[in-house]
Amino acid sequence: MAPTFDHPGEQAAQEPIKLIAIRDSALSLDEVFRAVGDDAAGGTALFVGTVRNHDGGADVDELGYSCHPSAEAEMRRIAEKVVAEYPVRALAAVHRVGDLRVGDLAVVVAVSCPHRGEAFEACRKLIDDLKHEVPIWKHQRFSDGTEEWVGAC
Repeated sequence: MAPTFDHPGEQAAQEPIKLIAIRDSALSLDEVFRAVGDDAAGGTALFVGTVRNHDGGADVDELGYSCHPSAEAEMRRIAEKVVAEYPVRALAAVHRVGDLRVGDLAVVVAVSCPHRGEAFEACRKLIDDLKHEVPIWKHQRFSDGTEEWVGAC
């Protein structure tokens, strides 16, 4: 259960989940940041996951993300858990699917809360749980011609 505070602005907002999406097009930091804007929030934490050029000692050329049809619903379920645990004013999470190149944005999540510590904690919980629980798979293609599938983000 989310903590209670004296001022209404410190309490979770009525409808704090502003944006949950799986997209097959480029992600926008501005869209996610705007989605979590809230006058009662003193802290906003934003996490951006990008495609890196290596994994497990091998050079990555590109990768593809695919997901189960339930992925977006699972993202919402996780967002609801975060909102129940922290005094979230606004929350947004967007994940990319399809083929991505090194440097592309793969996932963007943001959380605004009354205070920075809460925002950091809630954002960390959100991305960690999304990574471990949402059925999204990564197909990595390496420079040496090999490839591998990695479960969940």
